[in-house]
Amino acid sequence: MEINNVGFAAALATFLGIWWGHVSVRKIERGVVHLWIPSLTAVLLGVGCLTASFLTSNLPLSTAGGILAVTLFWDALEFYRQQNRIKYGHAPANPDNPRHAKILAEYPEATTIDWLDRDPRGRPYTSAELSSMKERAK
Repeated sequence: MEINNVGFAAALATFLGIWWGHVSVRKIERGVVHLWIPSLTAVLLGVGCLTASFLTSNLPLSTAGGILAVTLFWDALEFYRQQNRIKYGHAPANPDNPRHAKILAEYPEATTIDWLDRDPRGRPYTSAELSSMKERAK
């Protein structure tokens, strides 16, 4: 009996690609001034993974390369979507980043508060509690 490693390679590439992409998009977008640089880098890395996927005859490597390529293409788009989340207060802005400072000045919903950085308590926060958290952060 021969073991088929394609499923394992696909699962591992998907998990690592999504995990790494989610974390890196948040961290990189927070620090860079020009979004086109990481976006172009992600597209070029995606093209490299896709090319490697087409050129290898190893099916698990080809599968992993294709999955990572599509994930990198999506990450290139996510840099701009993350910026929009910051504009509407769904993600925290970095006031030390000039691009984020401009967003904080132009969009009243933008905030430096990380709403996910709080203790879970088993029930939703009320509007008054969220407002007081926002006031304490100022």
